Amino acid sequence: MKKPWSITTTLRNPERLRSFLIILKKLENFKWTSENQIKYQILLIKERVYGYGSKQFYNGLSQAQINLIDDQAKEISFEKAEEIFNAKNYEDPAMRGRQSINPLKKFGFVVIKDEKIFITSLGKLFLDDDFDLGEIFFRSFIKWQIPNPDSDDYKLENGYNVEPFVGALHLIRKVNEMSRKSGEKEKGISKEEFSLFCPTLVNYKDIELYSKKIIALRENLKNKTKQQQKIIRDKYKKTFAREFLGKSNNAEIQKLLKNLKDYGDNAIRYFRLTRYIYIRGGGFYIDLEPRRSVEINALLDFDNAQSKTFTSKKEYLDYISNISEPKLPWETKEKLIEIAIKILEDIRLFEQEIKVISKEFLDYKKLDEIGLKKFIENIRNYRRELQDKQNHQKSQNTEQIKSYIQEFENIFESEDRPILLEKLSSLGLNALNDALKIHPNYPVGDDNEPTFTAPANTPDIECFYQGFNAICEVTMLTGREQWYNEGQPVMRHLRDFENKHSDKTSYCLFIAPKMHRDTINTFWTAIKYEYEGRTQKIIPLSINNFVLLLKILVQIKAENKFLKHGEVTRLYDEIIDSSSSFIDSNEWLRNIPNAISLWQKSLTF
Repeated sequence: MKKPWSITTTLRNPERLRSFLIILKKLENFKWTSENQIKYQILLIKERVYGYGSKQFYNGLSQAQINLIDDQAKEISFEKAEEIFNAKNYEDPAMRGRQSINPLKKFGFVVIKDEKIFITSLGKLFLDDDFDLGEIFFRSFIKWQIPNPDSDDYKLENGYNVEPFVGALHLIRKVNEMSRKSGEKEKGISKEEFSLFCPTLVNYKDIELYSKKIIALRENLKNKTKQQQKIIRDKYKKTFAREFLGKSNNAEIQKLLKNLKDYGDNAIRYFRLTRYIYIRGGGFYIDLEPRRSVEINALLDFDNAQSKTFTSKKEYLDYISNISEPKLPWETKEKLIEIAIKILEDIRLFEQEIKVISKEFLDYKKLDEIGLKKFIENIRNYRRELQDKQNHQKSQNTEQIKSYIQEFENIFESEDRPILLEKLSSLGLNALNDALKIHPNYPVGDDNEPTFTAPANTPDIECFYQGFNAICEVTMLTGREQWYNEGQPVMRHLRDFENKHSDKTSYCLFIAPKMHRDTINTFWTAIKYEYEGRTQKIIPLSINNFVLLLKILVQIKAENKFLKHGEVTRLYDEIIDSSSSFIDSNEWLRNIPNAISLWQKSLTF
């Protein structure tokens, strides 16, 4: 029975992969014995990277052990972590460590060579403080293949022969080519098409066949009602699953279709990080990133998605471990110049649209390959600056602000709520007033859309004004895990930001659907007493509170008035200062909507 490929369903968050890697580094160069496999799992528990907050993991543990894991203020000793691990009474304890290392091996961050743990050059790049998430996962995915000599999950003789990421790019390009030839609009493939056809694309020879299947299915759906389309799709998926499995068992067919949706959703999330695909059509279609067309076409013309052949496992592990392999087909002077030209064309269009003086650039055509790569990196960063300025200009439009409000109010219907909350908060802060710069720290694609949330070691958004500075931290968490994940980190980020920008007063805006009592009590201490010896200015706002500010802004703009950042500072200070009027943090929190209302009435222009 054939099985689809999947990236990982156990670690949906790339940042968790990094945490797993950080812990594994403690065992680097040690032999990957059963004892060290168990030790690795115990270390993951000790550092609360594994098991923490998982009700399933808590089964079988004593209440004292659960309380210890839950209380982040307390350190878990290795001995206590070992007791927790042993309390799970695993049938094969060492297997837990092997399962935990598997995603790191799959992505090429780690290899086991000569029975020892070895972190690859790509893994070391991931451990750097200034790691580039997109570059890391792109470098990983272009090497990922099934089968490979380091895994027995797939075998060539059973029909498996594909590089999944490269194969998915080929499939999208082929569907676009067929659409264009038939006079249809090129739009990539839908999420539903991706989930059905990409994880089941286990042999590169099927790329054209699968492309034809997608086009044929679309033709069959044309001019049908939504109900008719649903019936056709459901029937098609069951038939497709039956043919893929080679079985007619209804339970196995339903299980495969359910898994394919999970595998597809997760693959889209990870592939998006590479910046080589982008989401279009209101979030329903996955297409090739047009701003990387030179790279994508060069890659696909060079690599047909066939898995590579290695004479030995050692040869494969050496290949995985070497970040300089494979040499990318566009890393020639001619192709790099072509890439630079396309980016510069983009830049000139943005400069014209947002009406800024055209920036002069050096004569890049005289640079060598290394110089060109650095130049391309710099102009991509400059393009993002222009895109951010464009976002700021667009955010001044009243109708645009109303669209932010609507998206905020519908945020719980979104699949990627944490990413959307960071994006909307950034756009809302741009809209509010005359900020000098609003800088979100989330990674973005070439379309300037976030591909993931901001890394854990930085503020979500940094804000710079004439009279003050601020950071903005956001979360969709509402339970006690809000305090675990946000309490100390928010205060630490603010203190680091204060120290870095000590010339002005710094605030922190904390936005969440609602505040957990432990989070508020933690901030309350920093506001009224101290954090690391000094008080802090933290303003907790629910999403509804922040939306209220945007609604007030719409009213102000309707009167042709402008909200200056000094007025926002006054609101922040009034909320902070009002804490002295309350002895209870919850009373202070409940008073914030009233403080916003009084501030609105006091606005003068």
